[in-house]
Amino acid sequence: MSPAIFTHRSAKPIAEVDAPWPGTAIAGTPQTVTLNGYASADGKKLMGTWQSTPGTWAIDYDSWEYCHLLEGHCVITAEGRDPVHLRAGDIFIVEPGTKGTWEVLETIRKYYVFVLAD
Repeated sequence: MSPAIFTHRSAKPIAEVDAPWPGTAIAGTPQTVTLNGYASADGKKLMGTWQSTPGTWAIDYDSWEYCHLLEGHCVITAEGRDPVHLRAGDIFIVEPGTKGTWEVLETIRKYYVFVLAD
């Protein structure tokens, strides 16, 4: 039998306020809401939506993340790189080993797919 096709709209996630993620607040008091709609059997692949109010996070990724920004405006600055401004409609990937800051200028909401490190 083939694996199932999973759609985001079929998920019935429970909202997690301020769930753990690869960021630590360093400016402001950003609040997050995570709706994890899918987790693989081994727990290493996750899909859902994530929202953050304005503030700045120090980031240190050990996992791979695909993001589609649905709302808002943020700036990700990886160490040694120029700042990247992201707005609603932008699609981007954060690779393992990325360190720097993630500044939320306007409340953001995004779809994400995480592939966690072994």
